[in-house]
Amino acid sequence: MPKENNARQAGGLIEQRSIDHIPDSERHGRPRNLFSLWFAANLQISAVVTGSLAVVFGLDASWSLVALLLGNLLGGAVMALHAAQGPRLGLPQMISSRAQFGVRGAAIPLVCSIVMYIGFFASGSVLAGQAVGHLTHTGETTGIVVFALATAVTAAVGYRLIHRVGKVATAVGVVAFLYLGVRMAHEAPLGTILGEHHFSAPLFLLAMSLSASWQLGFGPYVADSSRYLPRETPPRSVFWATMGGSVLGAQWSMGFGALAAAWHGGREGDEVGRVIGMGGSAAVLTWLLYFAVAFGKLTVNVLNTYGGFMSLITGISGFRPLGPVGPRARSLYVGGIMLTGTALALLGRGHFLESFSTFLLFLLIFFTPWSAINLVDFYLLSKERYDIAALADPHGRYGAWNMRALTTYAAGILVQLPFLSSELYTGPLVSRLGGADISWIVGLVLPALLYWLLARRDRDAVPGGADGALEPEVRPFPVRSR
Repeated sequence: MPKENNARQAGGLIEQRSIDHIPDSERHGRPRNLFSLWFAANLQISAVVTGSLAVVFGLDASWSLVALLLGNLLGGAVMALHAAQGPRLGLPQMISSRAQFGVRGAAIPLVCSIVMYIGFFASGSVLAGQAVGHLTHTGETTGIVVFALATAVTAAVGYRLIHRVGKVATAVGVVAFLYLGVRMAHEAPLGTILGEHHFSAPLFLLAMSLSASWQLGFGPYVADSSRYLPRETPPRSVFWATMGGSVLGAQWSMGFGALAAAWHGGREGDEVGRVIGMGGSAAVLTWLLYFAVAFGKLTVNVLNTYGGFMSLITGISGFRPLGPVGPRARSLYVGGIMLTGTALALLGRGHFLESFSTFLLFLLIFFTPWSAINLVDFYLLSKERYDIAALADPHGRYGAWNMRALTTYAAGILVQLPFLSSELYTGPLVSRLGGADISWIVGLVLPALLYWLLARRDRDAVPGGADGALEPEVRPFPVRSR
């Protein structure tokens, strides 16, 4: 790419843009950067906890590894299809939802995504806070606050720093998990653990749901991290780099968690302390492992905060005009998300594992129909071409409210309820399926089919050449709504 294309970005580390369209002159980077970012976001303690839940719930380690892998692959493929939209559109992920739901109707899934970001921020801060508290000898409460501040500063600086943190976190995570893996192989009776087989279809599907929901949860913000890539970046490269990093990092962490839980009898307790305890008693190693746990959580918590900021201003700008959202405004939005997430973390840390698993599974019912609608529209109906300027105009091509998409979204949530198995709600068909939770499969397939049937005759082709809405004559995305 010509050097002048990076002129604006080379001017400093602090990001200047927000939800506005990224012009070709500011595009930079390669797909391999996505691999390191998403590998780091998944090679961390929360994924370890997620993997351990498969064993805690009653599945043996061997079948847990298989179920977690299948869930990661299926959910990761859906998530990576969203990532491929980033270079094509040059926009954050949830902006593209306006093409399906309408400029103002997109606020409905946006509310769900903001709740998700804050929830993941809070749950991640609890685990990282345990590690920071041990590192600083100040306790868990102080650790949560310190970690939240580090997260907010990184997210406020923006895109380039987030990717750099991901690269460092990848190196730190690989070293830490390699060391812990060697320790486990040396001390744990892995032959005995992996030799136990008692297959249970409901528990197998539950373990798949854990890892699939983990991956699908990244969908609403995955394109945020790919939108600066050059427009000509091959979609396949973006897909495989994102999916490869996310699935490999998640499966490594979750597999480790499942084996560790089987080794320790599937007990609940101090998740961070248990992992650190596997590293031995040397003070230096203990300190380094606590640092690895805290730093490993930083990448994904920053992504949650950054995505929350994008979603918040996307929702607001659909209803009222916004001027350019620069670094100072971003800092204020990020600060609000940090304060809310930190308050939740401090209030809910006493029942973390139970709350986290319930939140993770219940979250699926709101995002599987959104993923289905977004992907069907982008790839099958609109043929990867959107009118960028119309995404900011409630009186334009996409309108203010799209009742076809909103109806499909509501139906996609409701159709999952009979198949949902969680502590918050258990559907009437779960017992007939032996306790299996297949709600996320229903929530992907049926809304995709329904939206395709309802919207296929209502999608006008975007004028232009092969690049459609991204042709030079089409106006760039304005931040102000009309």
